[in-house]
Amino acid sequence: MIRYVQQPRKRDPSIALINIVFLMLIFFLIAGTIAAPLDSDLKLVETAGLQGREPPDALVLREDGSLTFRGLQTDAEQYMSNHGAGPVRIVPDRNVSALRMMELSRSLRSLGASSVTLVTQRALE
Repeated sequence: MIRYVQQPRKRDPSIALINIVFLMLIFFLIAGTIAAPLDSDLKLVETAGLQGREPPDALVLREDGSLTFRGLQTDAEQYMSNHGAGPVRIVPDRNVSALRMMELSRSLRSLGASSVTLVTQRALE
């Protein structure tokens, strides 16, 4: 009688690697949530029809470098003399020179502003 000797089967090590990668993928999908989802019954405000207006207590820096406060022309010295020490908010035009913004910021700080904040547009994506 002929006996067949069975060779022990070698297990493929790539199966274990595939399982580990799959488990890591599932873990990162679950743990990688950055923010909690919004409530389903929450209705967000639509701003498509609103006009873009500066906050009433902020300096507006126009493209040509001029300053306005509440619609009236002003300069850093005049604004700080009426405003007093404290934080200052600036709404710059998109096309204003960065050098002009830095110059204005330094001027306001030297005139007594405790901080200078730029107000920018932020889109919800």
